[in-house]
Amino acid sequence: MTNKSTLKQLFSAGLINGGIIIFLGLVGMIETFSQRDIVSGLVSMGFILLFLPFFVFGYSIAKKEPDQSLRTVLFAGGLTGLVAGFTTALLPILGQFVNIRDMFMNASPTLYSILNFNQGIYLGGLILMIVSGIIGALGAGFLLIPPRLRNAFLQAVVWTVLLGLMRDLLIVMIARWGAISYIFRWIFASSGLTITGALVIFFLVGVVYYWRSGKKQDLPVKKILSKKQKNIRFGKLVAAVILMLLLPQILGIYFSEILDNVGIYILMGLGLNIVIGFAGLLDLGYVAFFAIGAYVVGVLTSPEMGVIQITFWQALPFALLASVTAGVILGLPVLKMRGDYLAIVTLGFGEIIRLLSLSDWLRPYLGGTQGIQRIARPFIGSLELKTQGQLYYLIVAAILIAGFIAWRLKDSHMGRSWMAMREDEDVAQAMGINLVATKLSAFATGAFFAGLAGAIFAAKLSSAYPQSMNLMVSINVLCLIIVGGMGSIPGVFVGALVLMGSPELLREFSEFRYLVYGALLVVMMLVRPEGLWPEARRKLELHESMEPDALPNDIPTVTENPAG
Repeated sequence: MTNKSTLKQLFSAGLINGGIIIFLGLVGMIETFSQRDIVSGLVSMGFILLFLPFFVFGYSIAKKEPDQSLRTVLFAGGLTGLVAGFTTALLPILGQFVNIRDMFMNASPTLYSILNFNQGIYLGGLILMIVSGIIGALGAGFLLIPPRLRNAFLQAVVWTVLLGLMRDLLIVMIARWGAISYIFRWIFASSGLTITGALVIFFLVGVVYYWRSGKKQDLPVKKILSKKQKNIRFGKLVAAVILMLLLPQILGIYFSEILDNVGIYILMGLGLNIVIGFAGLLDLGYVAFFAIGAYVVGVLTSPEMGVIQITFWQALPFALLASVTAGVILGLPVLKMRGDYLAIVTLGFGEIIRLLSLSDWLRPYLGGTQGIQRIARPFIGSLELKTQGQLYYLIVAAILIAGFIAWRLKDSHMGRSWMAMREDEDVAQAMGINLVATKLSAFATGAFFAGLAGAIFAAKLSSAYPQSMNLMVSINVLCLIIVGGMGSIPGVFVGALVLMGSPELLREFSEFRYLVYGALLVVMMLVRPEGLWPEARRKLELHESMEPDALPNDIPTVTENPAG
């Protein structure tokens, strides 16, 4: 039987849930996202944004219930949703007596109509309460579904929503595919997916994921791959490489531009991952090395600067050398600093570089607020790399080189020294690790990758502006390695695709980018603090209570020796 303490928790959760929905409405997200259909004429992104919190809170509340019986779980989720719906319904009622729009411009009649299902204040509020209670109960009941079926359902929903969101971009991409385009036009409506298309995608993804998850469960934890399996794996790798090379031709100009931007952030992420993920040195001024690489290439190749005019490839070594030198110079005064103090000093270094590029004192050499234009583009023979598709291959080549270096360094003597220093500097020093050389090498390596990214970025735009070298670049790179997984090389790729690729695909919602960044980081820290693709060791550190059988395969477990 539910006691008073439990009821208090359910009411508190419902109030928090309602407060979140009111906040999303008052900042304009619900109204703005309602303009994008997932299923044409039936489900919009605003609809999902409105009702998803009811479902999530119902699930989380039911998960905390000590009694996992169907009746108790449904009651907890339903009551939480009912309270949240009542709280949300108060907003349109309050708007009839108080002009909330004086304080919150997004408290519009359109928002009230969405919350009330266009049924009036009181009838719509009653409908909202009933629907929210049902959705909360469904979220709670979702906990009782077998995990395999539950995961398949979630994958089906996620892929259906993603394809519905990317309808416009996919139609543009496949418009020139001839007969295949007719199939896609059957799946997609004028806005979002057709009902039939949504059902087909949902069913196919759910069935495939359910089948594959069952197949994985039948496999042993560790097995030796046969020759046939090795050939299949090699074939998949070759197919992935071929697909990667053909992407610019398949995706077109717009997607190639997105891939170029994501690739530059991957390149910077690989460098900052060494500094923070491997060595544990919190660097908030990472954009400084990016700016140095861009400006050195600009100064040496642009005819506007009047210094010397050389090619991009001739200027690139100087840009990398300048970036590495700056990394060592930054490392020298912070050798004795840790934690917050190190972050503040590196943040100041980044701001110093930005202000120097803006200063009138260096205007004859760096262009001041006008920046540097007419930066030379890279040539391969007589071919000038100037289009998005051509620059894509240059960026991919740089990523492969940087990824190989990072991968080899990770398990090298230097990489293990970085990780030992990350865990405990005093113990690392006591073990004979030279902290001075180890820290300077981390800063220099990270600066090398950032300088390379900056040089390519300047060549891509054929210009370099101080406005492009602000603090948010460092924050974005830091966010992507946190979301992907600190210290994980594959995590850098995943984090860049999630944080840098997704907003570009939904540019009309870019005003909410930083709000989504913050919410995503909060959720990540609470639900999956190790990241989307975590490093095995870090995952073990954050889940020390895991059973040995549940640990990643590449983490050795210590068993007790019966012989003592």
